[in-house]
Amino acid sequence: QVQLVESGGGLAQPGGSLRLSCAASGFTFSSYAMSWARQAPGKRLEWVSGIYSDGSNPYYRDSVKGRFTISRDNAKNTLYLQMNNLKPEDTALYYCAKGVRPLLVFRTDWEDEYDYWGQGTQVTVSS
Repeated sequence: QVQLVESGGGLAQPGGSLRLSCAASGFTFSSYAMSWARQAPGKRLEWVSGIYSDGSNPYYRDSVKGRFTISRDNAKNTLYLQMNNLKPEDTALYYCAKGVRPLLVFRTDWEDEYDYWGQGTQVTVSS
């Protein structure tokens, strides 16, 4: 019943921009924190950004701070990731993930804070 469907990925040049969207259904979207994570080939899944259920308190890993902006539209059940000044190291499969609580919690086993994941959308940054 819970569905998370990412879109907006594609090919961008270094310095370019992409806007990812995640359409959510099957749960009360406005009651849960949401995050974006990514995985490059041969590398571990990496948390990228998260946001509280009400749209407050956006958080980012250091490598994307100042370049990416997370937001959500609870009326549309949609999560966004605006990605600017893209770098080749941003190349990865990007997933949206549903949190298990309204707030973000950061811990060693961070994946345990998320119970549903989308299928992913590919972002490739190359000249």
